[in-house]
Amino acid sequence: MRFVGIDPSTKTGFVAMDRYGNIQVQKELKGIGAVDPKRIVTLTDEIMRHIQPGDVICIEGVPFDTQRAAQAGWIHGSIRNALFRSKFSYYEATPNQVKKFVNVTGWVGDIGSKKRLTGKDKKKAVAEAVIEHYGFINKNDNIVDAYVLAQIAFALWTRKTYQSYQEEVVQAILNPVKKAK
Repeated sequence: MRFVGIDPSTKTGFVAMDRYGNIQVQKELKGIGAVDPKRIVTLTDEIMRHIQPGDVICIEGVPFDTQRAAQAGWIHGSIRNALFRSKFSYYEATPNQVKKFVNVTGWVGDIGSKKRLTGKDKKKAVAEAVIEHYGFINKNDNIVDAYVLAQIAFALWTRKTYQSYQEEVVQAILNPVKKAK
């Protein structure tokens, strides 16, 4: 059994670890070329070549603030369709849940003078939090996010968390609040 994290984008982070936390795969997958649909189709195929029977998969949800919403939706949909067609189930964690799992709020500073983390500062905060929580280091932020997703998959499967904020993420994924119509 492996725990797999997938951070979908044109450069997709992919991490698979065993039940002891040993990394078996850590890669950034890109597909072939720079022109769609070939790039997205080959990226999806590449992801599926790394998936194995018995994998517990956690995939990051579509970000709401992306500049390329249509492309993000296409990539996310393509990966989910391939998983579904191959009869793989998966959990989905929102981008905010990924950050929260390592105690990154997206803000720094004291109450009354907080500053929102954006871009590279947010990615740096997540990378530093992952080092602090797990000792995992990788310069590629897509792989770092995929690693957190693999840790979330592990926590979802084992129901074992170490911090209250991690337990909140697990419960929110397992018991999502339904929106009123």
